[in-house]
Amino acid sequence: MSNSTSNFYTLSRSFSFSDIIVIATYFLLNLAVGIWSSCRVSRNTLSGYFLAGRDMAWWPIGASMFASSEGSGLFIGLAGAGAAGGIAVAGFEWNATYVLLALAWVFVPVYISSGIVTMPEYLGRRFGGERIRTYLAVLSLLLSVFTKISADLYSGALFVQVCLGWNLYLSTVLMLVVTALYTIAGGLAAVIYTDTLQTFVMIVGAIILTITAFNKIGGYGNLEKVYSLAVPSKIIPNSTCHLPRGDAMHLFRHAATGDLPWPGMTLGLTILSTWYWCTDQVIVQRSLSAKNMSHVKGASILAAYLKMLPFIFIILPGMISRALYPDTVGCVDPEECVRVCGTEVGCSNIAFPKLVVELMPSGLRGLMIAVMMAALMSSLTSIFNSSSTLFTMDIWKKHRPRASERELLLVGRIVTVILVVASVVWIPILQSANSGQLYVYIQSVTSCLAPPVTAVFTLAIFWKRTNEQNIHYGLFLFTGFVLSLPLYHSLIGPTWDPALCRNPSLTECCRPHVCEHTMCERLK
Repeated sequence: MSNSTSNFYTLSRSFSFSDIIVIATYFLLNLAVGIWSSCRVSRNTLSGYFLAGRDMAWWPIGASMFASSEGSGLFIGLAGAGAAGGIAVAGFEWNATYVLLALAWVFVPVYISSGIVTMPEYLGRRFGGERIRTYLAVLSLLLSVFTKISADLYSGALFVQVCLGWNLYLSTVLMLVVTALYTIAGGLAAVIYTDTLQTFVMIVGAIILTITAFNKIGGYGNLEKVYSLAVPSKIIPNSTCHLPRGDAMHLFRHAATGDLPWPGMTLGLTILSTWYWCTDQVIVQRSLSAKNMSHVKGASILAAYLKMLPFIFIILPGMISRALYPDTVGCVDPEECVRVCGTEVGCSNIAFPKLVVELMPSGLRGLMIAVMMAALMSSLTSIFNSSSTLFTMDIWKKHRPRASERELLLVGRIVTVILVVASVVWIPILQSANSGQLYVYIQSVTSCLAPPVTAVFTLAIFWKRTNEQNIHYGLFLFTGFVLSLPLYHSLIGPTWDPALCRNPSLTECCRPHVCEHTMCERLK
């Protein structure tokens, strides 16, 4: 057991019986909403199970789109990035606002007119043949297990572990059982309505934590001052590692010297956002379940407004956490960081759980644990349902074209169970990865794979001359390039060494920004 975990176990004893009651109430309410929503639509048809009968209103769809994107890893990653570097990371959230409008006004009309259920199915109908459709379906399933599911599951369960002292695997299994029950039974309708509940819980909990945190520092007017003074007592001599960034309150950073340069945050990030919001099965499947295009547009507008909230309720509290606890959240000395959180690269990603443990009174601490569970479970339910849809419609149905609806529904439920098991099996690998390097690398590969998928869908929609053969070879050549990255890294070795930061002769911090990407959390 790491020192960090032991330290949090000491804090977790302050949790009271009222906190446990709040958490138990949340679980029961979640199950009740899941059961109620399962009874509202027919679960015995493909349209009813995978697309909620195409009868969903705009407000639950918009809330579900928001909740699906706000996984537990994002709470930890965004707050940690805010603690490490300031407000610029808000660009990851705000970039989605106009991409969501493109989803409703540009992409979804094409998808609906094509009569498709999955994104690979659209490419199959657009280009003909099955190669691209199968490739994208397999790629999406692999990314779901090895990045989305396992990363959110690990970060969420770890948050519960360090705050309540529960065993990591007990926390994981408990959340998976509750999540899988209504996902398997109720399909997309259950997922969307429970996501709506999760959105409400997340926003209420985050508002309470934010108000409490701002009161602690004397209001928003003092934030910049206290953050600029957040210097740990133990520093690296002759270096600037310990100093908060001078541009911490700048949303747009210098193109050459900024940690998050503005060209990448405005142009490059739009490519990744288009992949996630306009071509990923998790998000698009919700839009396809709407009653009509008016509800599709209303849902996207609601989700776009909701995506502006994490700046206030996650990033700013992360900065406050560093100001209040500079020796832990803002540690820079590798040995000190290992003592605090078990990793040499910094401990900014304990910013959010640190606030919860230190500031929240009894009962409200349980509410914040429920917030993290809500973030985790909303993300997991979305991925489970969408992944089972992909496998059933794009892989199983291809090999068994005469399969009955009953068989396809059964396959979809079985795939969800398999995904749950695969997620649990993958957890020890992430847990044993040194300083989270495996997880960081997985997210890097995801960023490499997203641009070509975005390009394929954009060309398919806007350029009639795009053909299947060119798209096929382009995708496979790019995949080969991505798969060669491990060989490249093994040849050149690591690009930085945490041990170098112990060298007093260095005048600049040699370690990279703790969180160059919002999802690259290294909580351990």
